[in-house]
Amino acid sequence: MIRQLFFAAALATALAAQPARAADQGVRNVVLVHGAFADGSSWAKVIPLLEKAGLKAVAVQNPLTSFADDVAATRRAIALLDGPVILVGHSWGGVVITEAGADPKVAGLVYVAAFAPDAGEPVGELGKDFPPPPGLAELRPDADGYLTMTTKGVFENFAHDLPLAERKLIAATQGATNGAVFGAKVTNVAWKTKPSWYVVASKDRMIQPDLERKFARAINAKTTTIASSHVAMLSHPAEVARVIVEAARTASAR
Repeated sequence: MIRQLFFAAALATALAAQPARAADQGVRNVVLVHGAFADGSSWAKVIPLLEKAGLKAVAVQNPLTSFADDVAATRRAIALLDGPVILVGHSWGGVVITEAGADPKVAGLVYVAAFAPDAGEPVGELGKDFPPPPGLAELRPDADGYLTMTTKGVFENFAHDLPLAERKLIAATQGATNGAVFGAKVTNVAWKTKPSWYVVASKDRMIQPDLERKFARAINAKTTTIASSHVAMLSHPAEVARVIVEAARTASAR
């Protein structure tokens, strides 16, 4: 009997010493939405960190064929999960989560170096009050109007703080993006009714960091600034994961 009491006490002590996991707080699901010129592997370094925190993470594979198609893909991912969801968007993915985040299962939004438009604002005009970022000069259209980024653009502007091998992989696997998506206009603005978090990438060369800060203020987001390129989730995955875990814990307490 004494031995049983000893082991029970030891187990209780060990459990109490463990840090609280996000899953223990309520929101257990995270849907990750990648941006243009990318795919779901953008989140490859973040997903294991979220899983370690007790979260179920799912990366959407956006077709990048139209705004409607990307929103539909994200809605399907949300529908397949049981329970509330934290919706995360990078870059163009911020436009997608702004629309898809109106889903009642979405408990909170996390923008990672992302666009956060208001209703009726064409995406392509969001940065018109700022100098054009250098990465835009490295986009090339094909005969069907799909855009890709030059290798130079990936190396110097998109992912300039990643190791060379990773930059080569991004350049080789990038998703061609229909240029028409940048004329998209959001109709349902989720950040007006959902708590939001924003990660500003202060060394971004694809979206002006000052524009990111403007978005963060406009949506009243809790803001974290990382000295990162555009792909903060790849160059600083721990910091990005920490923001997502915080969102899961905080949103679940509402």
